[in-house]
Amino acid sequence: MPYGVWSLGRRAMIGFAAGLALGVASAQATPYLVVDADSGQVLIDNEGTAVWYPASLTKLMTVYVALDAVRNGKLTLDTPLIMSVRAARMAPSKMGFRPGTEVTLDNALKMLMVKSPNDVAVMVAEGVSGSVEAFADEMNAAGQRVGLHESHFVNPNGLHDPNHVSSARDMAMVARALLHEFPDHADLFSIGALQLGRQVIPNHNGLLGRYPGADGMKTGFTCPAGFNVVASANHGGRRLIVVVLGAPTAKSRNQEAANLFDQGFAMSGGIGSLDALPSGSGVAPDTRANVCLHRSAAALAAAEDAGLPAPNQAAGAAGRGATSNNPLAALLAPAHTLLSNERPHFDPVPVFVGPAPGWQGAALGPRPIGAAASAAPTDTKASSAAGATAPDTAQGAAAEANAPAALPGAVKTSSADKPKPVRHAALHVKAQKTAATNTAKAKVENTDKPKVDNTDKAKTDSTDKDKKDLSTD
Repeated sequence: MPYGVWSLGRRAMIGFAAGLALGVASAQATPYLVVDADSGQVLIDNEGTAVWYPASLTKLMTVYVALDAVRNGKLTLDTPLIMSVRAARMAPSKMGFRPGTEVTLDNALKMLMVKSPNDVAVMVAEGVSGSVEAFADEMNAAGQRVGLHESHFVNPNGLHDPNHVSSARDMAMVARALLHEFPDHADLFSIGALQLGRQVIPNHNGLLGRYPGADGMKTGFTCPAGFNVVASANHGGRRLIVVVLGAPTAKSRNQEAANLFDQGFAMSGGIGSLDALPSGSGVAPDTRANVCLHRSAAALAAAEDAGLPAPNQAAGAAGRGATSNNPLAALLAPAHTLLSNERPHFDPVPVFVGPAPGWQGAALGPRPIGAAASAAPTDTKASSAAGATAPDTAQGAAAEANAPAALPGAVKTSSADKPKPVRHAALHVKAQKTAATNTAKAKVENTDKPKVDNTDKAKTDSTDKDKKDLSTD
């Protein structure tokens, strides 16, 4: 047989086998995409432009906007950001820092990519742009520059909102923009674990350390979105990006991504560029019935947080990129990488709470509309948010109670969090008064001291635990 005919026939058979390998689940498959990170050529596409809820994949765009602000001189990676009351009230996943706590932008971005805390995402948004709303405008403006088609952002963390949507194609474009425009920060996406004090915080990305060559990026989950991932891997200098949206479990999401990497690395050429894919439209589907029905959202969140299989997880693996029982597909399909259930070991990257040593500049937080978004003069150390550094006692107690049990040392208690009794000042100013007068004054002032309503605190804690659309990764 002539070589050209054999080559063409062999490529056709491999493509046919790859189709069989994925074909078992076509009827149930939700969006997935494989793209060459350098060329932007799409290798595999299934509903890549369908409108979908991105969940915590949103934080890739949050990092992009933050790094763009650093590039434009609005702030530096050492700039401290302030945890506001609004940020501290975010639903889990969260770091649980008390209002007024300061974290450098560098540490905040590392936390975003590993722990995926929703409170820190809001802290970044308010520090960079002054408010969540202003930051969302910057996200959408950046999306237009990058060339996104289906995306519209309303918050920096991906907590569910019907108007907060994206697509597999758009998430792949954000990933490419990060890798190409900020290559010096690519290590943000490959951190296997963080160390905060004595606590080690593992990454939610189940491909790191399990799939050969995996080197980033980000996972996401809410009940309406399902389990999402944007992942990158490098084989012999060739980097691919895989996007999987709407998987029923974290385990099936990870395995499907591995299967798609196997198929992508076995292919050459492509079916067209990301830009050339026809734009999607319509309303994002709600996967709640397939993902969270008969399964507790809190249990799913906890399992994802710990990197463990969730209840009934194995049952969800079939039908989404699972290997076929067809013998022809098994013979001709690329090698199949089965991910291990064992958690890999990583040397944790240290992070800390508070300003960087020697920092003399401003600490940025929420700012009034119209206020300058740039950092304050470097000889000033100030909170730019009214109430950000002096929350009331009840709010501080609720924020502390919402801190993850694994991170008790991460909750910073500053002097600003503890209201000082007025009588100290009164005694200092009127030291010459009689003991009887001072005693009477102290009684009056003690009556005016703020009280912590433990009932409201318990309600706040219960509300956080019962959130049905938890974003855990």
